[in-house]
Amino acid sequence: MGPEAKLYKKLASQWSDFSFTRLENISLLGTPDLLVYNTNRHFFTIELKVTKGKKLKFSPHQIAFHVKHPDNTFIIAKTLGPLPSNTSPISMYHGSRIRELAACGLALEADACGLDACGLLLNQVGSKA
Repeated sequence: MGPEAKLYKKLASQWSDFSFTRLENISLLGTPDLLVYNTNRHFFTIELKVTKGKKLKFSPHQIAFHVKHPDNTFIIAKTLGPLPSNTSPISMYHGSRIRELAACGLALEADACGLDACGLLLNQVGSKA
């Protein structure tokens, strides 16, 4: 099982209130890895990235997808290996920030850090609050 598949399994087990569909799409390049349905009855997508450093690699198709679909799209990155203290290995970014993320990597301030914070933000998608 690859690192992104392991990350998917971790998210699915941690966020059991969400309904996950893993997208394995070779015909529509750039399509995010996950289609997710939250407790507010809204769909969103998640692109999964696993890295050993601060740089994240995106294909031109992935960038184009998030530029075309800036709302309700997210990128979750997991960093492997040693981290500075007070640093979460899981960070999440709105898809609309993909160009910044591709340029700056994980030096870019995340929209949420840690599984709990990411889950809370994702559960707010579609809320009327």
